[in-house]
Amino acid sequence: MLALQGDFREHAAMFAASGATALLVRTPEDLAAVDLLAIPGGESTTIAKLARDHGLVDPIRRRASEGMPILGTCAGMIVMSKRIEDGEPLLSLLDVTVRRNAYGRQVDSFEADVEVKGMGSVRAVFIRAPVISELGPAVEVLGEHGGQPVLVRQGKLMAAAFHPEIAGDKRLHERLLAMADEPRDRG
Repeated sequence: MLALQGDFREHAAMFAASGATALLVRTPEDLAAVDLLAIPGGESTTIAKLARDHGLVDPIRRRASEGMPILGTCAGMIVMSKRIEDGEPLLSLLDVTVRRNAYGRQVDSFEADVEVKGMGSVRAVFIRAPVISELGPAVEVLGEHGGQPVLVRQGKLMAAAFHPEIAGDKRLHERLLAMADEPRDRG
C-alpha cells in the first residue's frame, strides 16, 4: 500500500487478514516490488505532494497502464481521479469527476451499509468523503449510497468514497487480490 500518509496501517491489516504480505510503498523501488497497490484515505493534497516529492506519480501511472490493480479509498479515490471539481488531478487514472469533502466536515462522518455488486452488504465509513459527480463510459458502479455511486471499477482500478478498512471489512482487499490474477484487459 502507498504509505506516505493516511490510514495505510489499516489497509495493511486487511491485506494481512486476507493472507497477503503487505509491503509499504514509499519509493519507486518499493512500487516495483508489489503486484497491486492500495491508496489509502487521508489528506489528498498531502498524499499528492508526497507522491510528487518521492517520484511516485509517473511510476504509479506506468504500472497502472501495465495492468497493476489499484484500490483507492476516500482520498485514494481523489488522487486516482481524472477530474477534481475543486482541485488538480494527480494520477488521472480513473475516468470520474469527484468533489472533495462532499459529505461534509469531520463531525459529519457516518457509517452505512452499502450493497456491493457480487459481494452483498459492506459496512462503509464515510469521513469527509468525496462524491462522484460524473462517470466515464468505461466506469462500472459497484455500489451506491443515497443514489450516489460510492464504489466504482474501471478495468483493474477500483475506488471507494468510503473506508472499508476502518470498518474492518476485508472483502474489497480480497477482490483486489483476485484482480491481480485476472488477465489484463486489452480494450
